[in-house]
Amino acid sequence: MPIAGQGMLLTSMDIDSLHEAEFNRWYDREHLEERVAIDGFLEARRYVAHDGKPKYLSLYSTATFDVLESLAYRKALANQTDWSKANIARFQNMIRGVARITISRGVGRGAALGIIRLRPPAEGADKLRAALREQLDPASRDGIISMHLLENDPDLSKPLTPDAAKPDPGAGDWFVLIDATDVGAIPAAAAGITGNAALKPLVVTSGVYMLLWDIAKSDLPRE
Repeated sequence: MPIAGQGMLLTSMDIDSLHEAEFNRWYDREHLEERVAIDGFLEARRYVAHDGKPKYLSLYSTATFDVLESLAYRKALANQTDWSKANIARFQNMIRGVARITISRGVGRGAALGIIRLRPPAEGADKLRAALREQLDPASRDGIISMHLLENDPDLSKPLTPDAAKPDPGAGDWFVLIDATDVGAIPAAAAGITGNAALKPLVVTSGVYMLLWDIAKSDLPRE
């Protein structure tokens, strides 16, 4: 599959302008590398919004979905650095998805990313997944490199902020990812879902993001 592994942690948030420089410094100098170093984590990608909210988005892929509820990951969450705690406390409009990668078609990853958030009906997940599979075909779309479906685990998809205890009707949402060579290629590909009469009522939000940087396990410094 073009996305390495079978599990995906998706996080997205806003940050106030007063602390934005430090937030970016923390992500770039500690957080992504720290997360990819966890056993079972394979790579991480970081994005900034071209047209979408929240402003920042990160994707972390794992070898299996079980890694996202493993002892190694739970230990990392329970032992955040002081720098991490300070920045996490400032997150605004936090989205956190712990998901299974159920569809991944194409080859490679693009410099631009389209993301569509869907709220599946209580019944009919298999039917919806089949309908989305028909739309997630990058081979027929110029500028589209790969397309993917992430399905959140509602029990694990909770923010790390103080809002975690609040009911979240979107904890079981799905996310479609559209990897593209350019932001201009995304709207036509996204329209297969956002403009589809059967799928459009399920769309919660959609956006377009630009890649800031990525890191794989093999990029980590050797001890």
